[in-house]
Amino acid sequence: MTTSAAPPKTPDRSRTGKRTGASSATDAPRRRAGRLMAAPALTGLGLFIAVPFVLAVFYSFTDRSLDSPLPTGFVGLRNYARILTDTEFLHGLLNNTLFAGIVVPVQTSLALGLALLLNRPLKGMSFFRSVVFLPVVFPMALVSVVWMLIYAPGPSGVLNAVLHTVSFGAWDPTDWLNDPAWAMPAIILTSLWQGVGFQMVIVLAGLQQIPGELYEAASLDRAGKWRQFRHVTLPGLRNTLVFVGLVTTVLAFRLFDQIYIMTSGGPDDRTTTVMYQTVTTAFERQQIGEASAMTVVFFVIVLGLALLQRRAVRKGSDPR
Repeated sequence: MTTSAAPPKTPDRSRTGKRTGASSATDAPRRRAGRLMAAPALTGLGLFIAVPFVLAVFYSFTDRSLDSPLPTGFVGLRNYARILTDTEFLHGLLNNTLFAGIVVPVQTSLALGLALLLNRPLKGMSFFRSVVFLPVVFPMALVSVVWMLIYAPGPSGVLNAVLHTVSFGAWDPTDWLNDPAWAMPAIILTSLWQGVGFQMVIVLAGLQQIPGELYEAASLDRAGKWRQFRHVTLPGLRNTLVFVGLVTTVLAFRLFDQIYIMTSGGPDDRTTTVMYQTVTTAFERQQIGEASAMTVVFFVIVLGLALLQRRAVRKGSDPR
């Protein structure tokens, strides 16, 4: 006795079509709701970022000035040629590079070390994480005023008083913010103290994403703490550290608040930066065209850093 195989069932096209139509009808309100919720943020980005930048590009090719009664005229690349040959602007760019060259590696290393210390299942660890992150909550203007009191000249300054006590009276009071040799290091120390908590939180989140099985496998292979750090922790944090480095570099080139409040670019332009020159050129000298050209140059620098970061991440994720 033989049995014939049952013919394969063909899908009911009418039902499939109804399900697809029902799914599309359900997704349409969700898409509309998503667009409505994103609309305020996109509107803010357009009004406060995109439109001002387009105007900055336009004004960078003009002689726009706030105090001139003459109509705005087109000057081509004259503003760019002026700032790129201006020794003050180049000196500010050099100060930005020096600041970033010190702050980025030091702050990233400190953030990594603090994240490793605070990534332990111990009591009170949340409290210590909050203490390290606390300076990030305070605005840089407030932090700058506090550190001005610490750097105050004479024996009344906190730092001078501490060094005088520690050295048993051998330390001579120093005017930290008005000394060409110490002004930039003082700004760097202030920035490190205020910003390291932000990087620490990002690195800590990256540490907690590394699978524990990798450390268990490394322990089975008799790898010590240093080898686990080199072959498990650092590769697992690669993209995180690249991101932290990029953000820190961008913030370093945006250095302004500390300079404006603590040193005003002095002494002898030792602490002047691109952003400080941009603001003073626009609102003190009232040369909007020249300041706009500085802004565009800054954008090109940030864009170049972003492209380098993207290339580094792609190269690191390429399995070949």
